[in-house]
Amino acid sequence: MSDDYKNNYSKENEQPDKKEDGFVKGVSKEAKDVVDHTVDTSGKIIKSITGEGGLIGKTIDSSGNIVKKASDKGSDVIGKTVYNSSKAFKSIKDKTFNRKK
Repeated sequence: MSDDYKNNYSKENEQPDKKEDGFVKGVSKEAKDVVDHTVDTSGKIIKSITGEGGLIGKTIDSSGNIVKKASDKGSDVIGKTVYNSSKAFKSIKDKTFNRKK
């Protein structure tokens, strides 16, 4: 294996500035990204057929923004729920198992 291949391969697999999320939060973010990309791609396809500035194009943009915001809100709710559940579980665990004798 060449050094160039190794360097390129390792750079592609790195994800800088991305902190490690739990399973549920990670899946939620991935699902949100899929929804966003699907909305963007379908909007581009429809606008390429019907034209950029017409009524259909503007309707596609508006409906796409609504779907994206709903997806974003759902992802935020899941993230907050996971955080609060984790915090509550840790608190209960600490109170239960770390009692002073």
